[in-house]
Amino acid sequence: MPFLAPGVTFYLVWDMPSREFLTRSSEETIRMGRELATQLRPPVLVCLDGELGAGKTTLAKGIISGLGVAREEDVTSPTFTLVHAFKNGVKVFHVDLYRVADRHDLETLGLEDLFAEPAIVLVEWPDRMMIRTDWPVVQVHLEQGEGDSRRILVTKPTTPESSELPPP
Repeated sequence: MPFLAPGVTFYLVWDMPSREFLTRSSEETIRMGRELATQLRPPVLVCLDGELGAGKTTLAKGIISGLGVAREEDVTSPTFTLVHAFKNGVKVFHVDLYRVADRHDLETLGLEDLFAEPAIVLVEWPDRMMIRTDWPVVQVHLEQGEGDSRRILVTKPTTPESSELPPP
């Protein structure tokens, strides 16, 4: 049950082109995450969207390890804890909203606190999020391609002309 706040707008503050990638293995998806990490500067919200098994956590492993805040093997899905925090020079939060059922569940997480000071916030299942922020947003859509290990990743920074997140 998605509950994205209507009228939420986000703005991009650096020049990052929209791009599409094809990866053929988990290792390539992690490598792509590391490459994406080189373009991220706090504050930024990274929305990781895609079906179950699309590679959201695998990409997050690459981003988080690429930022130097954790080793790949230390990055796991926050499906049950909902939020993992990392810090090593930069604050990084990895959020998984898959198990969030309604507005009350979301409010008990205190996600607004993550936006109190500059950080990089990665959110899996962002269609379940209702947070207002003026931070730049990078939307990453992942889908499984032909074969189990192929992934198509589309990165799309939000611009003032397309600043509203698409309705779920």
